[in-house]
Amino acid sequence: MTTLARMTALLLSSASLTAVGGTDISMNLVDAKGIGPQAGTISVSESKYGLVFAPMLEGLAPGLHGFHVHQNPDCMPKEKDGEMVAALSAGGHYDPHNAQAHGTPWGDGHLGDLPPLFVDADGNARHPVAPRLKMADLKGRALVIHSGGDNHSDQPAPLGGGGARVACGVSP
Repeated sequence: MTTLARMTALLLSSASLTAVGGTDISMNLVDAKGIGPQAGTISVSESKYGLVFAPMLEGLAPGLHGFHVHQNPDCMPKEKDGEMVAALSAGGHYDPHNAQAHGTPWGDGHLGDLPPLFVDADGNARHPVAPRLKMADLKGRALVIHSGGDNHSDQPAPLGGGGARVACGVSP
């Protein structure tokens, strides 16, 4: 099955998942100056197919957005190469198995590599499913949404080429 076919199957199947337990993560818009206004919440619950992310967001541009669990529970900007970078304190993608590679949500890359978040023209985001994650993996980690899509590869751009971090929230 191709990568696109798997992503499509996961997105379509998520509408009929039976999920249990969970948590709500408050998401805020972020930029190089700090944490901005609230962008909504993402409810996360477990299903037999993995974690289900149910976004209730506003303020995101339509299209695909890179979506990841990041290592640190912090959404503040941090300096890199003399410039402040939005939510850089969240660190890199969650990688407890030291894969040191960006990959697909069902593959061998970072455990924090999630399916892309799709926002339609009306601002509604789809419910992605992360088949390798458990609720315990989220505890004390940041959930980050990037400005652009994610090709789940380190080529041609590192970390899927998702671009700037535009929204961030910390899991309790």
